[in-house]
Order: sequence, then C-alpha cells, then structure tokens
Amino acid sequence: MDATRFSLADFFLGFNDDPLQPDEAFTEWREQTRWATTLFEPAMGHGPDAHTTLVGEDGEAHPVLNFASYNYLGLNKHPEVLAAAEQALRDYGTGSCGSPLLSGATDLHRRLEHKLAEFTGREAAMLFNSGFGGALGVLAGLLRKGDVALLDGRAHICLIDGVKLAGARPVLFDHDDPADLDKRLKEHVGARRVVLAEGIYSIHGDVAKLPELLDVCESNGVGMLVDEAHSVLTVGPTGRGAVELLGVSDRVGLYYATFSKAFASIGSFVAGDKEVIDYLRWYANSYAFSAALPASVVAGIDAALDVATRDDSLRNQLAENAACFRDGLHALGIDTGPSTTHVVPLMVGKGRRRLYEVGNKLREQGLFVSPFDYPSVPDDGLCFRACVSAAHTREDLDAALQIVKACW
Repeated sequence: MDATRFSLADFFLGFNDDPLQPDEAFTEWREQTRWATTLFEPAMGHGPDAHTTLVGEDGEAHPVLNFASYNYLGLNKHPEVLAAAEQALRDYGTGSCGSPLLSGATDLHRRLEHKLAEFTGREAAMLFNSGFGGALGVLAGLLRKGDVALLDGRAHICLIDGVKLAGARPVLFDHDDPADLDKRLKEHVGARRVVLAEGIYSIHGDVAKLPELLDVCESNGVGMLVDEAHSVLTVGPTGRGAVELLGVSDRVGLYYATFSKAFASIGSFVAGDKEVIDYLRWYANSYAFSAALPASVVAGIDAALDVATRDDSLRNQLAENAACFRDGLHALGIDTGPSTTHVVPLMVGKGRRRLYEVGNKLREQGLFVSPFDYPSVPDDGLCFRACVSAAHTREDLDAALQIVKACW
C-alpha cells in the first residue's frame, strides 16, 4: 500500500462495530506514514521563540528557526508581560478553580474585559479559556436549529463546528466572493441568518474583503461576526485588526479574537453590544461550564495589550519582516498564494509525498514550519505555513530562505 495516497479524510468514518476502537486500516496507515506524520506534534525543548529546539527521536534537542508559532509580536517573553504574569501568579495562585459564572472571576478578569471593550470600540467583552472553545461557545450560544450561518469557504474549523454544535445549518460561500455570498443569502430568505468571516485567513494569509462582504450583508439585512484571531494587534493603525485596517469596525456586529497569536498567551474574547455579551454569559456553555483563565494568564494578556498598543513599532517591524520574507520566497520562485501579511504559505500543490519529503528536509536543516494536508486544505493545495514574527531578525529571515532554497 502506498500510504501517501491516503489522508486523514479517508479514515473519518468508523468502519468497525466499536466506536472506542479505531479502524485497523487507520492504525496500519499511521505506522506506514510515521516518517511523514512525525512532522506533527513535535516536542519542543524551549518556548515558542524565534529560535527554539525540537526534540528528535534520538532524544536530543535540535536547534531550529521557529516559523511555526504564532508569536507574531515576539511578546512571549517580554519583560513586562512576564513581570505581570509572575506577580499575579504570586497573588492569585496557579488556577481559577471554577467557572466564572458559578465561582466568579478576579478583578483582573473584569479589568481586562473592560480594556478589551474599549480597545475594540464595543460596549462589552467577555473572556474564554480557549480560542476554539470560545468560538464554539459564541456560535452555539447565539444560533439555534433552523438558523443558517453563511461561512467563508476558508473559514476556520472552529466556526464550522460552532455552527454544527448549535444545530444550525452551515452554508459555505466561495472564498471572499461577495456575489456568491449574496446568492447564498438569497437562497435562505426567511431563516435567521448570520455571516462569519475572518480578518486574516489563517493558512493563506490574505485579508478578507470585508467592505464588499458587508455591503452584501447590509443589503440583505444580515449581521456579521469577524474572527480577528490572526489580525488583532498585528494590522490596523492602532492594532485593532482588519476591521480597523479596512475602516469597517462600526459595521461589524461581533468582534471575536484569540489570545494565542499576537498576545502570546491562550484563550479568546468576544466583544459587542452589552445585551449580546450579557446573553452569552448565560448561554455560551464553554464559558459557563469551564474554568476561567488563570489570573497569571489574564495579567500577562493585559500587559501584552499595553505593550502592543503603546506605539506601532512592533507592527511595523512585523510588516517589514513579512514583506522581506515573501519577497525572498518569490525570488526563489516559490508561490506564496494570496498572502499579503505575516501568515505566509509555501504552496506545494498536489503531491502528498513531496509535502512530507520536503517537510523532513526543512526540519532536518533547522527550519520549523507547519505542513498542511487535505482535508485542512484542498487536495491540490497542499502547503507549508510560515508564521513571521517581529522577533525574527534579518539574519533569521535570510537563513530561513537559504534552507528553503536548499530543500525545495
């Protein structure tokens, strides 16, 4: 069996009688593709900094240039962020030990919510302890059976799963295509509808056509949620994301973003009208029935917000690094798809074996990038994703490009 002919999509449905046992074909496929799938879930010997280490099968930590982590502004070990987190750890302890609805949250949680509401220009905001879980909670909390959610064709799986969890109907429209969105909306007149888009798309790094999409939404009387996970703090004159960059902030119904990217932490938040946020506190189950973020994490996020919005130096450095890296890849003849941002795909196209062979070479030569296989991307759109950081130096970028040149 040529194991590279198969992907995770081929084993999604159970083929035996016991749901607690994976199909034997999956286990065999995993064994035969271990040379390839070891690129996933690598053990890191250090944190997600521009330079880190990966622990190999020999048990040794090998140095790599890190282009796989979301530490976009390099705040993971910023002195002010660490100091705030350490102080909160001493003052409040290691965990929250309960859900915010039932066990309460600290004054640090409430202060951060107020700051995020002010930052996004919304009336209120609320925190979640997970990026994926936050999206599930927001959508399952607001949507009901019979509702229709129109999702961009490249929407993150957390948005799709949130719609499904609610029992609502997910309908995909062609990526960034206002005409197709209009067509899909008109096919579902009479249902409660909402449109879900991202500020910067998480694999291909393109900025959404929010003004044009919002024109369609407004002409159909439908609201929009924008997921700013990869764009918050990184784009816009003051770091407020794609909605600020494109001048549409006051036209967007809900603003959602995660803390695991530019904030260099974990969790997420949603911001919007006070009445909507108050409703979600009671109906977003991933908020009401999950432990609140530890106070040390909240304090670190709060400090990261202050550092990132103090001036535009980190955003400018990030944009400069991203442009330099993309230009260098183009000079090597490598397709970076539609990216115009710090999220940079290296397009492989069709050919699973080549994806993993090149991936192993890159890793061996000291470049850590993420492989994307079907069904995360189309079968003819396999790629690597590089996440550029403001913490990368020009020497780092040049070294990464030299590794790509040698391995491609």
